[in-house]
Amino acid sequence: MAVDLLLGLQWGDEGKGKIVDVLTKDYDIIARFQGGPNAGHTLEFDGIKHVLRTIPSGIFHENSINVIGNGVVIDPVVFVKELEGLDQFNIDYKNKLIISRKAHLILPTHRLLDAASEASKGKAKIGSTLKGIGPTYMDKTGRNGIRIGDLELKTWKEKYRSLANKHEAMIDFYNVDMQYDLKEMETEFFAAIKTLKELTFIDSEEYLNQAMKAGKTILAEGAQGSLLDIDFGTYPFVTSSNTTAAGACTGLGIAPNKVKDVYGIFKAYTTRVGSGPFPTELFDEVGVEMAKVGREFGAVTGRPRRCGWLDLVALKYTCEVNGVTQLMMMKGDVLSGFDSLEICTAYKYKGKTIKHFPYNIEPENVTPVYTKFKCWSEDLTKMTETSQFPKELNDYIAFLEKELEIPIKVVSVGPDRKQTIHR
Repeated sequence: MAVDLLLGLQWGDEGKGKIVDVLTKDYDIIARFQGGPNAGHTLEFDGIKHVLRTIPSGIFHENSINVIGNGVVIDPVVFVKELEGLDQFNIDYKNKLIISRKAHLILPTHRLLDAASEASKGKAKIGSTLKGIGPTYMDKTGRNGIRIGDLELKTWKEKYRSLANKHEAMIDFYNVDMQYDLKEMETEFFAAIKTLKELTFIDSEEYLNQAMKAGKTILAEGAQGSLLDIDFGTYPFVTSSNTTAAGACTGLGIAPNKVKDVYGIFKAYTTRVGSGPFPTELFDEVGVEMAKVGREFGAVTGRPRRCGWLDLVALKYTCEVNGVTQLMMMKGDVLSGFDSLEICTAYKYKGKTIKHFPYNIEPENVTPVYTKFKCWSEDLTKMTETSQFPKELNDYIAFLEKELEIPIKVVSVGPDRKQTIHR
């Protein structure tokens, strides 16, 4: 049995959590393959809004097994708070949630290092969420990290102390004014570790490959978005892991030839959180209205999202890099009622018109070229089937399908799992 992937195609916040939740009924296993608790997957059903940070979005389905893969970095304190949030809904996570021994741990000093590094950059800040993600991945690639499997060793606390001492020396090097109580942070950390150790740790690559041989269906879930990929994103304003399809192979231990469908999620417009170039960003009342109607605030950080028109140049690029086979368009309902709509179909780049995504999209190099469309006035949130779609929405979708040469199979018209229309 093959593995299907679900990925964000923009700068994150595309609505992946909702779609995983919708699709979970068709899969035996949901597996998260990269990222850390800076990701916030929002799910809404039965009038309740849930925000998951590390736990896969299939956790609310009774029959799904949820795997946290080796490519994920885990903050035990944040993770335990997530578990406590599930307790009130009687979720049997002890039998439904398993963790790769090769996943890395975020230490309290990783968070402090993150804050010190960002503070030292002044105006050159990259917009880190300060969750310790970057420093943890740095320790991973520097071969200093502590992994979930280390918690099963008697000497793991010695390894922790050695690494934490090293981190404190690095924090001093940054020479920034920081007030913190590491002993207090460690008390909370070690208490969370105790809870974490009550869950099942696995060799996830073996588990998943045996599951495929047994005919189990698997959906791999990514965090953040493709334009935040450490290799293919808008570097250095990116995350610290591979958010693209290739990251699923390294983040779960599955072979490329085991991947079947790649579901690409995108918003009908574009948003971005934090710093970094954003060619189609709107600074007028249209952008303000998009943010207001779309409730564009980070699920984890609460930071307001920058809003702009759909960037088709960037979307083509991420579809190509990921090998997307099906598209899912989110938040079409947010665009209802605008005077007109625009899609960026090309860039003016250093005096030339181009349709590919270049190395540098800073504003001094790139000016978006727009194609205008008529907007629809109907309220999409009450619609339940495609026959109810207004002509203008159908035209918008048809144009995207023609340009991207990939079918748009799902249109989301609201935050609830029921507001999902299959085409």
